[in-house]
Amino acid sequence: MVKNLTAKNLAIKVFICLAVLAVVMCLCAMVGTQKVSLEKVFAGPGEEAGQAIDYEIFVGVRLPRVILAALVGAALACAGVVLQAILRNPLADPYILGISSGAGLGVITAFLFGATWGFFWGGAIAVFAFTGASLTVWLVWCIGRFTGKSQVTNLLLAGVVVNAFFSAVIMFLTSIANSEQLRSTIYWLMGNITEKDWLVLWVSAGCILAGIIGLFNICHKLNILTFGQEEAKALGVDAAKTRLVAFGFAAFITAIAVSLSGLIGFVGLVIPHGVRLVFGPDHRQLLPLSAIIGSIFLVIADTLARTIVAPAQLPVGVITAIVGGPFFLVLLAKYSRKVSWLK
Repeated sequence: MVKNLTAKNLAIKVFICLAVLAVVMCLCAMVGTQKVSLEKVFAGPGEEAGQAIDYEIFVGVRLPRVILAALVGAALACAGVVLQAILRNPLADPYILGISSGAGLGVITAFLFGATWGFFWGGAIAVFAFTGASLTVWLVWCIGRFTGKSQVTNLLLAGVVVNAFFSAVIMFLTSIANSEQLRSTIYWLMGNITEKDWLVLWVSAGCILAGIIGLFNICHKLNILTFGQEEAKALGVDAAKTRLVAFGFAAFITAIAVSLSGLIGFVGLVIPHGVRLVFGPDHRQLLPLSAIIGSIFLVIADTLARTIVAPAQLPVGVITAIVGGPFFLVLLAKYSRKVSWLK
């Protein structure tokens, strides 16, 4: 842990990262196939619809998408931090426990049944994805809880088994889907950031922020938990309770993220590792910095996804996979001798 970490040092780091995030979001909101003038954007919406195209593109299309990418990136990165801590496994991320397959199964179910009813959260697809992810988390937790004494190991094994089973069901349902359903399903499963209305963004932001704040309040316990269950008990920390609370918060924000954007990989794995290698393993700074840097990473990745083959668009999950691997290897090679998993 970082012994010299103070509230002032943490505030400075968070402020600098937030400033970078703000600049990145503004720049990415300006990028697109249609040029946008900031002067016209600040001029306002105009008196009639279609009169201020630049304003409508910026405020109605690009800015909501950039904000959504930032929210999803923060949620996935924080979930990765927590899962790596409670499972004491540097390879853990929001999807190793089968959350991705559960959400994917929910989405495919919505596609196959033709669910098109509307809902303020974003429609049937988002609701089915959230439900599938939540039920999967509950199932994995129950299996891991009641199949033996080593809860950490059992959670990992339960996640692998549930993920494999649900993946098989997904492949079966995909094989019997028609061509139109198949294309939509595969595109969503690869991760896809799309425009959402402001109500969805406000609700999502509130839920994700509440989950991150809840996790931040137990960061000191997560620091102790990484040393092992016996050490945590000796220091007066209830490892089982802390693990349950942390797992619940991580599952909650992950379920929200996948319900909004599909299955975006690498964010929950690469970002926590990168932040840990650069800033150290203390969760008091690892969690907030991972949230902000995760937002930056996904905002840039989504901007590339919608511009690199414009006017067509790539699923953002493709970009995170391509960029995430080499990025992680560079960080690992540069900083592996400076810090370790526990310092």
